[in-house]
Amino acid sequence: MNLYTFGKALVGIVLKPMYRFEVIGTEKFPKEGGILLCTNHINALDPPVVGMSAPRPVHFMAKEELFNAPVLGKILPKVNAFPVKRGMSDREALRTALKKLKSGEVVGLFPEGTRSTDGVLKKGLSGAGFFALRGDADVVPCAIIGPYRRFKKVQIVFGEPILMAPYRERKASAEEVTEVIMANIQGILDEYHNNK
Repeated sequence: MNLYTFGKALVGIVLKPMYRFEVIGTEKFPKEGGILLCTNHINALDPPVVGMSAPRPVHFMAKEELFNAPVLGKILPKVNAFPVKRGMSDREALRTALKKLKSGEVVGLFPEGTRSTDGVLKKGLSGAGFFALRGDADVVPCAIIGPYRRFKKVQIVFGEPILMAPYRERKASAEEVTEVIMANIQGILDEYHNNK
């Protein structure tokens, strides 16, 4: 068992007694090929929770500062995380993410760039659209519906994949694709908030 698999199991053991997780839509998640997994961001627990819920291993971008922490900095690379400088203008992180997408892996990111303190979805950064267009991958939108409160339900909902070929063919901008991704995440939030 590698550290990612162990960490995924450990997250479940630690968090599941505290929160009533409901994972929806894993059957929509493509079984192979590069996938950009784009999720809203409401809590520091989001990366391990999404990683625990996704049916395939996820490589998350994590802010560079976390890799400087004494213990965490050594663990993060072993659980598929890689560093990115704030603002998504880090060329090394861009190369790493694109390489992983083109080699058929799943890269997870939070297009808002930071946590939403009020749970309202913020404007997405154009980096999400850039990766989606350049990474030879489709996008899976995902919504985390909380808030995280002890013994209350937290939903992790995977949406229908957004096929990127039509956007590449007509040379859509990164900004346009980011707006499409955010609209899909918002659509999931609207649907499941109403049904919660």
